[in-house]
Amino acid sequence: MTASVPPAVSADNPLRDVSELPFRLPPFADITAEHCREALLAGMAEQRAEVAAIAGSDEPPTFDNTVVALERSGELLGRAWSVFGNLTSSVSTPRLREIEREVAPLEAAHSDAIHLDPALFARIDAVHGARHDAGLDDEAVRLVERYHLDFVLAGAQLDEAGRARLTELNQELSTLSTTFGQNLQLATEAAAVRVAARDELDGLSEEEIAAAAAAAADRGVEGYVIALLLPSGQPVLAKLRNRELRRRVFEASLSRASAGEHDNGPVAVRIARLRAERARLLGFDTHADLVLADSTARTTAEVDAMLASMVPASVANADAEAEVLREAAARDGVELAAWDWAFYSEQVRAERYAVDTAALRPYFELDRVLVDGVFHAAELLYGYRFTPRPDLRGYHPDVRVWEVSDAAGDAVGLYLGDFFAREGKRGGAWMSSFVRQSRLLGTAPVVVNNLNVSRAPAGQPTLLTLDEVNTLFHEFGHALHGLSSTVTYPRFSGTAVPRDFVEFPSQVNEMWALWPEVLAHYARHVETGEPLAADVVRAIDAAQLWGEGFATLEYLAATLLDQAWHRITPDTVIEDPIAFERQALADAGVASELVPPRYRTTYFQHVFAGGYSAGYYSYIWSEVLDADTVEWFKENGGLRRENGDAFRTKLLAVGGSVDPLAAFRAVRGRDADPGPLLRRRGLVPA
Repeated sequence: MTASVPPAVSADNPLRDVSELPFRLPPFADITAEHCREALLAGMAEQRAEVAAIAGSDEPPTFDNTVVALERSGELLGRAWSVFGNLTSSVSTPRLREIEREVAPLEAAHSDAIHLDPALFARIDAVHGARHDAGLDDEAVRLVERYHLDFVLAGAQLDEAGRARLTELNQELSTLSTTFGQNLQLATEAAAVRVAARDELDGLSEEEIAAAAAAAADRGVEGYVIALLLPSGQPVLAKLRNRELRRRVFEASLSRASAGEHDNGPVAVRIARLRAERARLLGFDTHADLVLADSTARTTAEVDAMLASMVPASVANADAEAEVLREAAARDGVELAAWDWAFYSEQVRAERYAVDTAALRPYFELDRVLVDGVFHAAELLYGYRFTPRPDLRGYHPDVRVWEVSDAAGDAVGLYLGDFFAREGKRGGAWMSSFVRQSRLLGTAPVVVNNLNVSRAPAGQPTLLTLDEVNTLFHEFGHALHGLSSTVTYPRFSGTAVPRDFVEFPSQVNEMWALWPEVLAHYARHVETGEPLAADVVRAIDAAQLWGEGFATLEYLAATLLDQAWHRITPDTVIEDPIAFERQALADAGVASELVPPRYRTTYFQHVFAGGYSAGYYSYIWSEVLDADTVEWFKENGGLRRENGDAFRTKLLAVGGSVDPLAAFRAVRGRDADPGPLLRRRGLVPA
């Protein structure tokens, strides 16, 4: 890599310098798409010059002049990417998508130019070889080891021809992943189901009907619109009494991005084949083997063993649930179909356990769940307090900002919440960072949670489903991981842990949603203020296992589909991606006409346009740790500051600076026991 003078950033570009707002919050009101583009291009050039200086140094390689210098490099680029990546996910526009398509291959080339620089790797390799004799502390030693592994897995040990081919592969993959994500967003918006008459929406609440009317108005069409969420299952399927409309919604969901100008089938095939070629180039049999080399699972054999152990019981449980649902549907003269499952499952839940999930929504008003539930649990456990900052603006009017302080009153960082669905926002729910905590850089965390909750009509409260409540607690668990970070090096900050560990803290945080002390604090009727009745709470607890057969099978089907796509070789011929999917599910023993995968190939954003390729197993792998940790909390008195402080300091705060399973053992006192997970999902008798 040769040094060059990076292009200057315009003086009026708000991204040029570190933000002067509290905690370096980006000045969103001043940032345009063109500012992002300029800062990204200049930022890549600036970091290339910085890295060239490191690689070309005449000084002997040391931890400080090589690894720490790399940690400090790319400040402008990191600032620009944190803003741009969030904008393209949350407030996408045609211009932002155009810039995304332009810079994706450039960013891939930029990353390769760094990771495939022989002179730079030689310096890292030298520091790595001397790491135990250089007087480094444990976090510094781990940083050296992480950099070395990052570079090796990125192809640093390839010859010149191999590096050239890898660069070509990475650039095309970057472009294809961007195409997949943009296709899916546009196809999902186009697949929204239009409804002409109000009576077709029978079963939905007044607020949901009003939201469907508002969605139609936003699109400039008459009647009502049911927008689609990312997974196969759509919440309205549990409520709509009109069976034909249930079928339309279900089929619209499952057929997304599978035909026409936004067909993701050929894109997925090409991505999988290129990933397979890249893995082979790097010395691995498959892309899955490459991914597992940097995980807590370590090998595909470990993943296969875990998944295989769960398939028979989950299929049996789903089949048993199906028999119950067939009986319920038969009372209406209906032969059970996949689009009927959620509707009759809710009927059975109400009959068996006296739980009407629709009737719960008035007890789950968004702001109350957030402030009196999510924030309250965080204060009880960790001493965190959240103060609204209406003077600070987000990137969209929906976004709200809170300042976070600890039990001593000291500042921690900022939390942003963006909870409503809208056009231009990708589906699903997620957490990301605008600023990562680092003692080296003197930065405090600025994190954001995104959900896709239907907005209530003006003047009315937004009510959540029980699933949405759990999702809010889950994503806030990721936010806590970022907010609690106390590491020195940004490479380790917050959620910078292996993919199959990152979901663990967030899944632990879900436990507080139904914890009696927390639930009683937020679950109050939006109109009367009455608390959720104790018998209803008991019924919810009793109903926990109902539906686990379906939930586990749809998840395992998606996980095994991900593995199938990423176990192919470069020579595998796939003419029909849907046929490949069908065969993969059958071979894995999870094919079901009634229970589709949680994500089918053409809208499997996690693995084709996200960071979960060959890693969707991570959720259930992490759930082993999560379920066992829940037992630890219960054994030690539950919602106590002592427990929260232990979990925060030993696990959340250390991020990726220690081995993740060692961090788990520091809390639990031993390796994880899979028993609690198996019992939670009904895979073994309680």
